[in-house]
Amino acid sequence: MNTRNSEPIPLWTRVLSGRYTAIWLATLALFAVSPLIAPGSLGFAPLLSMLPFAAVLAIAAAGQTLVVQQRGLDLSVPGMIALGAALVTKLPQSYGWDVLPAVLVGIGVPLAFGLISGAIVVFFRVMPLVVTLGMNSVLLGVVFAISKGTPASAPSVLNQVTLDRTFGVPNTLLIAIVVLAVAGFIGGQTVVGRRLTAVGVSEAAARIVGTPVGAYQMLGYGVAAALYGVAGILLAAYTKTPALFLGDSYLLPTVAAVVLGGTALTGGLASVVSSGVAALFLTQLGQLFRALGWPDSWQLIAQAAVLLLVVLVRALAPVLGAAIRERQNRRSDAVPSPV
Repeated sequence: MNTRNSEPIPLWTRVLSGRYTAIWLATLALFAVSPLIAPGSLGFAPLLSMLPFAAVLAIAAAGQTLVVQQRGLDLSVPGMIALGAALVTKLPQSYGWDVLPAVLVGIGVPLAFGLISGAIVVFFRVMPLVVTLGMNSVLLGVVFAISKGTPASAPSVLNQVTLDRTFGVPNTLLIAIVVLAVAGFIGGQTVVGRRLTAVGVSEAAARIVGTPVGAYQMLGYGVAAALYGVAGILLAAYTKTPALFLGDSYLLPTVAAVVLGGTALTGGLASVVSSGVAALFLTQLGQLFRALGWPDSWQLIAQAAVLLLVVLVRALAPVLGAAIRERQNRRSDAVPSPV
């Protein structure tokens, strides 16, 4: 009997070839080996100092995921984060705004700029890289105009909220978990999320079934920008007096988190939750390297090597699995069938 269609797929192949599985396993492995490589790197104090920054990166990576899902790449991340931070610090300090309105403006204004970027991409067919790069310059100019070149301090109540912990868990991490959970639910369980995925997979097919493709693409850019604003607000509140252009170091990590999380740069299927896990992975990896005393240059090289390794493993696993199945099929064909 020919068993060509009944051969089980090896477990390791199924695990590694899963679109979002590899980053979960890699993160668990990293946390498992960190205490062995650098004792104390997972102590209470190091974790408390690492998790808030992981939360900020996770939220920003969720925004980048939405843009990549629409076959774009958002280079305006630094400007969006800086704008959210500038608004939530400067409005209360210089103009006497209450905290809540300042927070809402810090989210709403980046959202508006994100919609503008999406509209330019959709209606004028300009490459997303060009649009978002130009938008980043505009945003940095707006930040400089708002701040007049002088950083402002976050309101004390906002700073205290981000520094506090609930049941021992940093509030910044809890906020990131809520944001990712809501975004993940909307992306996977609602009509809006399914249509965003459909538009990312194939614009032509989405148009055939009557989906307003342009509106959903603009929505992706707008929501992504709002998430960058949230990340900027949290970062400004946590650091108390943020630098004017504090978002500069978040562009490449957001792209790396999206890739490590399993979202293809060609668009389509995406998971903001897996991108958030990848953000945790990258932040802990940096924490481990700092515990080992590595200079920043070696840290960047090592992070790039890990990124390349994970991408290669995910790409090669299906090929190796197919080769193994083909070899098993040949063996089964060579075995005579019982009469």
